[in-house]
Amino acid sequence: MNAAHLIRMANRIGDFFVAMPDREQAVRDVADHIARTWEPRMTRDLRAHVAAHGDADLSAIVREALVRLPP
Repeated sequence: MNAAHLIRMANRIGDFFVAMPDREQAVRDVADHIARTWEPRMTRDLRAHVAAHGDADLSAIVREALVRLPP
């Protein structure tokens, strides 16, 4: 899947949850939302892109959530 599209989608999810007052809960919610709604290949492709190119394009909350996603 297109990495730019995945990054944009992940950052939009992060934008929604970042306003929550409890940062830890917000990170968990981002990870949970991605785990529940994304196809496994989408997460796999995003991780592959991050491994190859770094995570600079991801928002901070998405970077934190990405490491919490199941393998």
